[in-house]
Amino acid sequence: METKNEKKSLWSAVWAMTLCAFVLIASEFMPVSLLTPIGQELEISNGYVGQTISISGFFAFFTSIFLTSFIGEIDRKKVLQFFTLLMAISGLLVTFAPNIYLLLLGRALLGVTIGGFWSMSASTILRLVKKDDVPKALNILNGGNALATMIAAPLGSYLGGIIGWRGAFFIIVPVALITLFWKSRSLPSLEEKKNKKSSVFDLFFLLKKKIVIFGMISVTFYFMGQFALFSYIRPYLEDAIRVDYQELSILLFAMGISGFFGVFLIGKLLKKSLYSLLIFSPFIMMIVALCFVFVEHNFINIFVLISIWGFIGTPLAAVWWTWLSKTLLEDEIEIGGGLMVAVIQLAITFGAFFGGVLFDNFGYESTFLFSALILFLTSVFTFITRKIYKKSI
Repeated sequence: METKNEKKSLWSAVWAMTLCAFVLIASEFMPVSLLTPIGQELEISNGYVGQTISISGFFAFFTSIFLTSFIGEIDRKKVLQFFTLLMAISGLLVTFAPNIYLLLLGRALLGVTIGGFWSMSASTILRLVKKDDVPKALNILNGGNALATMIAAPLGSYLGGIIGWRGAFFIIVPVALITLFWKSRSLPSLEEKKNKKSSVFDLFFLLKKKIVIFGMISVTFYFMGQFALFSYIRPYLEDAIRVDYQELSILLFAMGISGFFGVFLIGKLLKKSLYSLLIFSPFIMMIVALCFVFVEHNFINIFVLISIWGFIGTPLAAVWWTWLSKTLLEDEIEIGGGLMVAVIQLAITFGAFFGGVLFDNFGYESTFLFSALILFLTSVFTFITRKIYKKSI
């Protein structure tokens, strides 16, 4: 009798999914380093550009919530291919956007792709590889995520200085089409079970658990606080620190490379210190946010602060996904993953929106202080989540 472990792991498909994850994350985060040139050409403020860019999170939220109910029994390979094509169209719309409205449309389509892909990514990986290979496959997928997070901002800044912000966005298009072709060749048919039914109401059943409610509040505060600051790091560096183009690229790369190393280090600490990481990391980021405001504004100080921010902030998303896998039952993880994607994207949207409002009206100090406050609340609610967890064991 054939067992699950006897099926062949489809590593080419895993790598194709990883490339898709890389392009998606790069598309989402690259604009952070391009706010200034986009605002200058379209004649809008940095804060308004940041809010426009963050609209992708709004559409990702609703996509991740309603996707499972909407697509029903459609072959998941076809759904993934549709989202990949949508990513390429999004890149074209942003590249050739003559005004803010077409830019909004392009980012909205990207949001739909983000919500759809990430809601399906974990369950797809589980169907592509043997059970024993699942951890390795998920690490590969998260590696694409981490690599994109590391290079998106500095790459955007570098390409924007050479070929302009439109050229930087256009590069996404051919890579998305390569991904589309690769997945068409490597992904098998991923038809759904006929008797499997999911609905948006399953989310409400999951939220009956107290630990899930407080955990998701903590996730919301973390990503909201992180992106309230992260979304406006380039205007801060240019306006407050007055760095030149070369210094800007160095600082953004320092944030990225430190985050890349942070992913590997935190991975070794997860088994022993899950809740400690989730509680103390946002607290340290709160201190860094305050230091951005109050320390002397010279290149060395900012280099150190931005490196610490990247080292701690970049890998913390993976820590929260680990928390989810350890908190929920196996048959709850798929719907819980959709909830997590929705919460993260909504938090990013709110963080960038409120950060932009404060940035435009009261300056970077108010945005960074707001970020510090929200990160402090993250630590508080995560501490409460840990107490709930300890009572349940």
